[in-house]
Amino acid sequence: MIRIAVIGAGYWGKNLVRTFASLPGAHLAAVCDADVDALDRVKGAHPAARIHTSYERLLEQKDIDAVVLATPAVTHADLARKALRAGKDVYVEKPIALSVEDAADLVRLAREGGRILMAGHLMVYHPAVRWVADRLRSGELGDVHYLYFQRLNLGIVRRDENAWWSLAPHDVSMALLLLGRDPVSVSARGACYLRPGVEDVVFANLSFAGGQMAQIHVSWLDPHKIRKMTVVGSRRMVVFDDTEASEKIKLFDRGADRRLDYETYGDAITLRQGDIWIPKVPMSEPLKAEANHFVECVRERKEPDTSGLDGLRVVRVLDAVQRSLERGGEPAEPAAVPDLLPASGAVVQRDQV
Repeated sequence: MIRIAVIGAGYWGKNLVRTFASLPGAHLAAVCDADVDALDRVKGAHPAARIHTSYERLLEQKDIDAVVLATPAVTHADLARKALRAGKDVYVEKPIALSVEDAADLVRLAREGGRILMAGHLMVYHPAVRWVADRLRSGELGDVHYLYFQRLNLGIVRRDENAWWSLAPHDVSMALLLLGRDPVSVSARGACYLRPGVEDVVFANLSFAGGQMAQIHVSWLDPHKIRKMTVVGSRRMVVFDDTEASEKIKLFDRGADRRLDYETYGDAITLRQGDIWIPKVPMSEPLKAEANHFVECVRERKEPDTSGLDGLRVVRVLDAVQRSLERGGEPAEPAAVPDLLPASGAVVQRDQV
């Protein structure tokens, strides 16, 4: 049994408490939070878990194998650093840090100490995202031309991070997974309507070495609740709508084909309007799959599918977009971390898809 301590039992942390407590291969050994009311709720639901209000004292406990961090993003780097130095394996909710320097430091600490460091990129464990990734790998969609993501809602409005850092890690992690490489350049525009200096809405464009493009639109000030991804390939196109109860994926046999034997300019490109399929994709809870994977990695001492290095890759993109925002949309390149990451634009091989 892998003995787990969850740090933070609030809005999202309570879901991690519930999930890790339900895993057959894990034991919820402790929960830590500064909020006494949150801890009282944990006591009622999980009486066997020890309750802590001091993170430092919790890290001194020898019977805790791994720490799960579900605290505000601004605290992630510091708390993860302390856990790694205390010899604990660490799962950090997205983003793993708010700077490239901090994210890279966590990766180095984990490597030097032989610790497991996993980023909480939930959407990578979604069955629908895995299904799309499988179709891309098989070539069913053809060559990817571009992708776009929409993550919109009215709320939750945060103070210590803008809508980009709060919402976009999901979409950035999916884009990097599906394209298998990091962008070479980004540009973005956003606006602060509710609080000065905190963007409520962001439109970001990511450009990749293979010619692909990804656009990400995030907002917590929107009348619609949208969680949608569209992938446009040379053979087929696919839409993943996570707000749909059952028909989450639609596969379109549509596209534009070039002809080599055309006589006039108008004949050079023909549009193909084929069928639309709604495949049956077995659904399971992504959070449970993610938590199971972390426990498995701790037990078997193997690299997670969303490792600390993947967390660093996502933070590099988040950081580059933030710099573009601050410069009024001027293009920016992800920061270089040459001793940890592959060359810019290189294809990143993934085993999980």
